[in-house]
Amino acid sequence: MSNRLRRPLFASAALLLAALVAVGCGSSSSSSSSDTSSGGGGGGGTIALLLPENQTPRYESADRPYFEDKVKAICPDCSVLYSNATQDASKQQSQAEAALTQGVDVLVLDPVDATAAAGIVTKATQQGVPVVSYDRLILDADVDYYVSFDNEQVGKLQAQTLDKKLTEDGNPTGPIVMINGDPADSNATLFKKGAHSVFDSSGIDIAKEYDTPGWLASKAQNEMQQAITALGNDGFTGVYAANDDTAGGTIAAMKSAGIDPATRPTTGQDATVAGIQRILAGEQYMTIYKAIKPEASDTAEIAVALAQGKKPPAGLITGTQNNGKKDVPSVLLTPIAVTKDNVNSTVIKDGFVSASEVCTGPYVAACKAAGITP
Repeated sequence: MSNRLRRPLFASAALLLAALVAVGCGSSSSSSSSDTSSGGGGGGGTIALLLPENQTPRYESADRPYFEDKVKAICPDCSVLYSNATQDASKQQSQAEAALTQGVDVLVLDPVDATAAAGIVTKATQQGVPVVSYDRLILDADVDYYVSFDNEQVGKLQAQTLDKKLTEDGNPTGPIVMINGDPADSNATLFKKGAHSVFDSSGIDIAKEYDTPGWLASKAQNEMQQAITALGNDGFTGVYAANDDTAGGTIAAMKSAGIDPATRPTTGQDATVAGIQRILAGEQYMTIYKAIKPEASDTAEIAVALAQGKKPPAGLITGTQNNGKKDVPSVLLTPIAVTKDNVNSTVIKDGFVSASEVCTGPYVAACKAAGITP
C-alpha cells in the first residue's frame, strides 16, 4: 500500500491555485464533473470521488450525497472533487487524470470498466496517490482498499429466492431465462457466479442467458424479447434479472408479448423506487437491498484517513478480496433479499426509499395492502 506524507506549504498553495483555475474554466468545460467543496480550506485534504454512471438512480441520489455528507461531518476542512463518467470508460480515464493533475490526495473510484481502470490505478500509484475501489472491484491493480458488499452472495440470494419461489409454484427445475449485468462490471461477474452456483446445484434449467452491456433496461428488454421469440410464451417459468433496471426491461418485454409478469417471478437488485413499486404490484418478485449509506460512510472514513496520511480507523477493515494482483484489504457488507413480505421492515423502515416516493398513483392500494403508510 502506498501512503502519502503530508505536503509542504508550497504544494498546498499549488493545489489552491489549480482549484481556482478549475473553477474559472468550469463553465466552458464539456466534462460532466463538478468540484464540490465539503468544508473550509484548512488543509484537510482533497478527495476525488469518481462514480461510473447515472443510468442507475442510486449513484446521484444516494452514493454521492452520503459520501459527501460523511466527509463533511468528520473532516470539515476536506473537499470532494466529484465526477460521473456516464458509463464511458474513456471519460472516466480523463476525469481521473484531471483529478490527479489538480493534486488530489486520494482517489475513490467506482470503475466503469473494472479491467481498464487498472491504468488509472497505475498513474495514481506513480504519483503516490492511494486508491479506494468503491462498490466495484478494480482488477489486476495495486488497489489500496475496497469497500462493497459480498457480491457473490448477492447472486446467491437472488437465485435462492427465485429457486424457492419456483419450487412453491411447482416448477422446481424451471426453465428460466438469465438476464445478467454488464460484462465489463466486475460485480456483474460475481452476481452471475453466485447465481449459477445455486441454479447448478438445484438442477434449474437455464433456457436462455444474456449479458447486458451498460445495464440498460432497453437492452434487457431486447434480450428478453429474443428469449420469448425463441422459447415461446410458455417456454420459461421465471427470470433471473441482475438488477431492477434489467428487471424493468424484462417485465416490459413480457407485457408486450401478452405474458402476465406475476406468473413469471423475476429477480432484481438495488431496491429502486420503480423496483419496489413493481414488487408491491406483483410484477417483480424480489430485489436485493444493499444499504448504501454505510457503504458510502465507511468509504468516506477510509478516504479521509488516507488523505491525511493516516491508516483507516481500527476495526473498519473486515477482510480481503483478491483482484488478480493482490489481496486487497476490504470492507464487505451484507446484502438483504427483499420481497413484498418485508419491504416495509427493510427499505421503508431504514428510510432507503420513502413511503411517499413509493405509494403514488396506482401503487397506493398496493402499499396499503402491504401495511405501508405514506
